[in-house]
Amino acid sequence: MIGAVLAGGSGRRLGSVSKAAVPVGGRPLVSWPIGALASVCERVAVVCKPDTDLPELAGAERWDEPAEPRHPLVGIVHALERAHGPVLVCAADMPFVTAEACRTLLAAAGTAGPAVVAASEGVLQPVFGLYSPDALDTLLEAPENAPLTSTVEALDPVRVALPPAIVRSINTPEDLKVAKDALIAG
Repeated sequence: MIGAVLAGGSGRRLGSVSKAAVPVGGRPLVSWPIGALASVCERVAVVCKPDTDLPELAGAERWDEPAEPRHPLVGIVHALERAHGPVLVCAADMPFVTAEACRTLLAAAGTAGPAVVAASEGVLQPVFGLYSPDALDTLLEAPENAPLTSTVEALDPVRVALPPAIVRSINTPEDLKVAKDALIAG
């Protein structure tokens, strides 16, 4: 099993070109999901744009996805094509994802089809999920700039309920402050 941390976004809302490198709790933001995935995957790769500035990736490889378009679907597709097998994906801006949450998704894969995806309060969280190569055709056929959620819903994924605190992402300076406070206290 390969873990893929999606880090291809521009980080505009956070005011940073490299959201993955922003310090949170004394470490780069990307290091949190790398750690969670590394606890359950044989290999972990950070999937990003060729121009993405990343910090040192202890325990992870760098996989450059196509420069355009900037869409999380590009990272998921690139990871599936490069891994030649299932990938457990997590967005680089999700520092609260735990090894236990990863194991919960993997456990649900026993009867799953092309995808097992986290859901929180009934809302699909497609950037934290397990995708099999069977998902590739549907993902590749998605219209450019289609919302990721509707594209993943077309896979009829197994939904795994997780608490909102686990799947929250860091998108704004306010989110960053809350995360820093929570991770320092935790």
